[in-house]
Amino acid sequence: MNKKQATIEHHHFPWDHPRFRSWIAVARACQLMQQTLTRALADLDIKPPHLDILINLYRFEGISQQELARKLLVGRSNMSMLLPQLEKRGLIERRGDEKDKRVLRLSLTPNGRELTEQAMEIQTVLIDKSMEGAPIEDCMIVAQSMERLIAVLLKHESDLA
Repeated sequence: MNKKQATIEHHHFPWDHPRFRSWIAVARACQLMQQTLTRALADLDIKPPHLDILINLYRFEGISQQELARKLLVGRSNMSMLLPQLEKRGLIERRGDEKDKRVLRLSLTPNGRELTEQAMEIQTVLIDKSMEGAPIEDCMIVAQSMERLIAVLLKHESDLA
């Protein structure tokens, strides 16, 4: 047995580690949900990244482009690609801030509000169907675990890369 084989035998592989298994399960669930949501939204001609923007504008009317990018954890280049698509379709409006002309404020048009409500209904039904067998307590435990993980990742973003 060579030195490399001996080293491998003494170390556990990542997939033997419970935290790794948990991480992979969450990643796969997210990926499958994104694929399923993409198919479910196809008739509305929007994709999950568009829906993320629309829902945030629905919740936070007049949010700035910078605040939106921060909430969605996406870069400016991604934002500058998605927003014009939504604007061209007449779903959102971008207006200069009255006090600071450098700041762009975002809001839904009436068509955008209507489409967002339809999309949220589709998403809610999908989530309900996907999780109908899970007790609410289990859902809350998963939510708290993921919120804790998000906080750790955001706090140590530069350290972990």
